[in-house]
This record gives sequence, C-alpha cells and structure tokens, in this order.
Amino acid sequence: MAAPHFFKRPSGLTVGEVAVLTGAEPSAGAQLNHLITNIAPLDRAGQSDLAFLESAKYADALMSTQAGACLTTKRFEKQAPRGVSVLCAHEPYRAFVAVARKLYPDALRPSSLFETKGVSPEAIVHPSARIEDGVVIDPGAVIGPRAAIGAGTVIGPTAVIGPDVHIGRNCSIGPGASIIHALIGDGVIIHPGCRIGQDGFRFYTDAAGHTKVPQLGRVIIQDNVEIGAGTAIDRGASGDTVVGEGTKVDNLVQIGHNVTIGRHCMIVAECGLSGSVTPGRQCDTRRSGGDCGSSDDRRRRHDRSQKRRGVERTSRGEMAGISSMAWPRVSSRHGSVTEAYRRSKKDREVIPLRKSGAFELIGPLR
Repeated sequence: MAAPHFFKRPSGLTVGEVAVLTGAEPSAGAQLNHLITNIAPLDRAGQSDLAFLESAKYADALMSTQAGACLTTKRFEKQAPRGVSVLCAHEPYRAFVAVARKLYPDALRPSSLFETKGVSPEAIVHPSARIEDGVVIDPGAVIGPRAAIGAGTVIGPTAVIGPDVHIGRNCSIGPGASIIHALIGDGVIIHPGCRIGQDGFRFYTDAAGHTKVPQLGRVIIQDNVEIGAGTAIDRGASGDTVVGEGTKVDNLVQIGHNVTIGRHCMIVAECGLSGSVTPGRQCDTRRSGGDCGSSDDRRRRHDRSQKRRGVERTSRGEMAGISSMAWPRVSSRHGSVTEAYRRSKKDREVIPLRKSGAFELIGPLR
C-alpha cells in the first residue's frame, strides 16, 4: 500500500518556471524543462523534487543529493553533483518557500475536514444567524443567535460560534474551537481547540475571600492573524483584548484580559501574556526567550525596584508596554533605559481597527 499523502498532488513546475517565479539564476547546464512536482530535504530528494541549501552546515548533503533541482547561493553552486539543476538565489529559503506555496496552495489554510459543500445538515445554525454565500460549516458545528460569518469562511466540526460573534471573510475556524464575545477580521486562521472570548482571570481579594470581577469587554482579532491550536484568549474586563493585524500566535499560548498585541508580532508556544500587557509592533518572543508576560506580584516588585532607581512608570504598571520580565533584556539591547523607553513607547501605538467582513458584513445574507 502506498504511503498516504494528505495534500493534493500538484501538476508541477519546470525548472525554468521555478527560476522565473523566484528570480533565481540558473547555473550552466541547468535543465530548464525538467519537471518539479514536489519539495524535499537534500538527503531525501529525488529527481522530481526541489531542495534548497542556505547554510554551510548542510553542504555535505548537497554533494550527495539526488534532487532534480536545488536553490542555493553562488557560494555552493559548484558543490552540486552533475545532473542537479542549480538555481542561484540571494535568499534560497525564501525562494524555496515561494515554490512550496505555489505547488501546495491548499496547505496554506485548513479546509473542510468532512469535504462539506455549504452548510452541513448536521450543523446547528440559529435562524437569526447571518451566513454569507460560500461559507462552509462542517457537521456538529454550532452557530449561535445573531452571529455573522463572511463568505469563504470554513467552520470546522464541533466548533462553537457564540451569540453576536462576527467572523470575517476567508477565515478558517478549526475543529472544537469556541469563540464568544469576539469580532474576527478577514483571513484569520484559528486552529483546533482554541478558546476565545471566555472570562479573564480577575478577582477582588480581601479577608472574606475572592470576589469575581465581571468581564464585560470583547476580543478583537484583526485581519490575517493566525492562532495556534489550544491557545486561549480572554476577553477584556471593561475594554477589549486586541490581537493586531498580521500577528502569528503559536500553540498553547495564554493571552490575558485587556492585552493589546501590536501588528505583525510573533508569539511562540507556551508563552503567557498577563492582563493588560501591550507588546508593541513586530514583537517577536522567539528572540526574547518567550518572556512576554509577568505575574502581578513580579510586576509590583519590578515597579518598586524601578521607582527606587528613578525610572518612569506607565499607567498600566508596565514600562511602555514591555513586560517586567523582558525589560532588562530589552533595555540592554537598546543601550539605555531612556532610549528603550523612547523606542518602545513609539512601537506600542495601537492602530485603529480596519473595516473588514467582521465589522460590516455586506452582500446577500441568508
């Protein structure tokens, strides 16, 4: 029995077409008519596969590869075996990704797991929900009263969309996800098992115990955001929890109430962003060891320490939106506390929400 392949087999690209797509320069002897139908690492590639080499660490694998074509730099061009069509690119991995996206467009966003067309009869859709044409809703999904879902969006099996939730166009909501008290922009991918819009963890504590504080805000997820599997995003207490346009959040991340994440940030797995933290534009926790949030106790201790040192404190208890755990690392990178404060204050500006399918659904609704 042949090994299963979970994506549609592409018709392929010739080496010449790969060169045109990526802007790479074919080496002398490259077979421009050779057909490439797949991608693979150097040590596993065959005649119909495209591989790449960008680091000297893997140069030995290039010398023994059986790939049909390889994207690399001028530095490694002469190390490829005879018969391998070498394409020289300034950034081989970027070019390799462009080819992978062209060959496998279906892998860029999840599709219906049940191969449903339209709304499954086994889905539960409230009569007052507004569903644009072209929406796919898999069996077992629940769509609540007055929810609105834009064209091209896929709702996975057993996903729950709560009352009044708006989801924009061309989104993908994974199996088992739950979304309440939220507005979701266009082109958003929410992977399986996410929990979005539930209560934030906020209690007033005194001698009598812990008194729950009502959480009355929303979650706002702007366009082209991707949320990894198992991530939880709490709604705001009185304001909103906001995830900025283009931000990518990994699996198993906890985002607390009233957090405001800027545009085009990268949040890696198992991070925790405590309430009201405001990571700035293009924040990348891959470069800060994952330190994005801090407990209230750590924040208070940090504030007291900074006050003794004469450092200005912001109204949220965080220095210009940088978490207390990450602050020493950031300040040393910028060279001084004053310079770090000035730069980070500029970066934490929140861009107003753009209109999208989540906020102004138009067109034929049913």
